[in-house]
Amino acid sequence: MASPRQAKKSDRIKEIVATMLERRVRDPRLGFVTITDVRLTGDGQHASIFYTVMGGETARADTAAALVSATGLIRSEVGKQLGARHTPSLEFFLDSVPETAREIEELLAKARESDARVAEQAQGAAYAGEPDPYKAREDDEEPGDD
Repeated sequence: MASPRQAKKSDRIKEIVATMLERRVRDPRLGFVTITDVRLTGDGQHASIFYTVMGGETARADTAAALVSATGLIRSEVGKQLGARHTPSLEFFLDSVPETAREIEELLAKARESDARVAEQAQGAAYAGEPDPYKAREDDEEPGDD
């Protein structure tokens, strides 16, 4: 678990990077990017920045190239604004959570459809066999009939 100090530093890096991408990075390859998370190593020397991109595979590839090209500029700004002794190295990772969530939603929709088909088939269905499947001998007495 990250210390409160590191969590605060991660949040600050997230804000700085998002602002940089919105206002200062002028790369035409950069798509509609959202910074989703920043994770610092225990010693604070490396920051893993997770992002999502709206669009297809081409937009993702172009945005990844733009982020790699702007890493130096972003890192220098992070160092200035943090005012820390050591500026962490930055590495960008495409966040797979939205794609995973979409796959889960599709699987849940298929499960709902399957459940609806089973419920539809079960309407009006009757159990096989007799209503009382247990055989009772006629000479058996019910308890308490003495």
